[in-house]
Amino acid sequence: MTTTDPGGKGASTIDAPEVDALHLDERPDGPGAAAMLAAGIGIFVTGLFTVLSEASVPIHDWLGSLEFGRGVGPLAGKTILGTLSFFASWIVLGMAWRTKDLDLRRWFWIAVALGVVGTALMFPPVFQAFATE
Repeated sequence: MTTTDPGGKGASTIDAPEVDALHLDERPDGPGAAAMLAAGIGIFVTGLFTVLSEASVPIHDWLGSLEFGRGVGPLAGKTILGTLSFFASWIVLGMAWRTKDLDLRRWFWIAVALGVVGTALMFPPVFQAFATE
């Protein structure tokens, strides 16, 4: 089996005889890219709502109402929306990219960037800087 780097920059060919022995079917990269990007989106949305909750009293109250009276704590609404955005984007992107061959390296780094920004937004010195007190 010969594989080609889809990155485009100095595409290299790699011989992988050990993969030939497995007799694997070729599969598109789209579903994997969709899962990676959806994870980044979910983390980013959680961080974004963490900051918005500090910056706006109505948003804070609305997110608090998503706790459903279970005493989960102040992150309940934010994590619910982050989780919903993960699953929604995974389904939409998975359907859109199910037959596509994409550059996994590119989508991986985009997902990592979204995850890093989302995590930074959940860091107390960052989201407290937006507090409306």
